[in-house]
Amino acid sequence: MAGLGILWLITGVRIVQQYERGVVFRLGRVRGTVRDPGPAFLVPVLDRMRKVNVQVITMPVPAQEGITRDNVSVRVDAVVYFRVVDPVRATVDVQNYTFAMSQVAQTSLRSIIGKSELDDLLSGRENLHQGLELMLESPAASWGVHIDRVEIKDVALPDSMKRSMARQAEADRERRARIITADGEYQAASKLAEAAGMMDATPSAMQLRLLQTVVEVAAEKNSTLVLPFPVELLRFFESAAQRVQDGGEAAPRG
Repeated sequence: MAGLGILWLITGVRIVQQYERGVVFRLGRVRGTVRDPGPAFLVPVLDRMRKVNVQVITMPVPAQEGITRDNVSVRVDAVVYFRVVDPVRATVDVQNYTFAMSQVAQTSLRSIIGKSELDDLLSGRENLHQGLELMLESPAASWGVHIDRVEIKDVALPDSMKRSMARQAEADRERRARIITADGEYQAASKLAEAAGMMDATPSAMQLRLLQTVVEVAAEKNSTLVLPFPVELLRFFESAAQRVQDGGEAAPRG
């Protein structure tokens, strides 16, 4: 009899792993206490235990097709990270919480696509992640599931839209390049005008610049050196010749 009793006790022992929780049913009814990791004793024949994994589950959401608010057809896939926080509700209130989460994630993703614009899907994903998480949080909470994170993985665009976006990006880069070039020309012209004003106010600056140019040209070891003739020197000769001519004309009159 003692041996039968020990055997009866042994048959009622179950081991719950660290990443699991045990939900015990006695004659079809859930026992109020969830069994923690370690050995758990069940009453043979009367008790049944269902183990629930409480690890974070990574569930990929299949790509969903939809039309954005600005009438662009896209395919979007996502990934959902969730875990069970209430093993009793996850066991009793829903038949298969993983399948249920997959279905609600797909419908919510299609809804997000229809409410968003293409630019939001491509560059403003953080707000979409939060919106998708909020849409999943309500049904998940009723199933004893907590949503840890939701992320959009990829956005597939039609080939025609890719070509249009490439042309748009190329045109924008060309526009910016032209603006930068024009701005450089404007700054160079402004500096040249400023330098011309300084040289006009100080004639000796022109001579110094001329000598500097001659030094730069001579440094190239050229066989021929072209030396510009100063315009001021020509003006000096012209004014001197004019004075001589005026003096010659005034002498006979005297």
